[in-house]
Amino acid sequence: MQDLVVLKSRWADDSDALIQLRTRVFVEEQNVSAAVEMDGRDADCQHVKAIIDGVIIGTGRLLPNGFIGRMCVLKEYRNRKIGTMMQENLVQQASDNGHHKVLIAQSYIIHFYQKYGFRIDSDEFIEADIPHRRMSLNLKT
Repeated sequence: MQDLVVLKSRWADDSDALIQLRTRVFVEEQNVSAAVEMDGRDADCQHVKAIIDGVIIGTGRLLPNGFIGRMCVLKEYRNRKIGTMMQENLVQQASDNGHHKVLIAQSYIIHFYQKYGFRIDSDEFIEADIPHRRMSLNLKT
């Protein structure tokens, strides 16, 4: 794999690139409405970015309440453990912030999160026309 790095990202510095990436994945690929995708909460979140050869190819965010979301990797870079690296970074940020639990959703990737100890906490529900189930991971702080 080319040189891959996962770093904390500052919304003020990277918002254009992160918006472009999330638009490609969520709006164009998954048909989420742009209004739902851009919910106005990003400035209050902590973000990560996955970079290969200077190009941001993945991102995710941690909301102030410990909810991890907006995790995405460009299609051509999936199945290379990039999502795992971003998730680990966000879980560490949550722990560093004193959270005792992190939450996550989206039904189609439940198996991914279960591998890392996340448990299903809800029945399925629809958000942005996508099936979701809340999942949680208790943190050791």
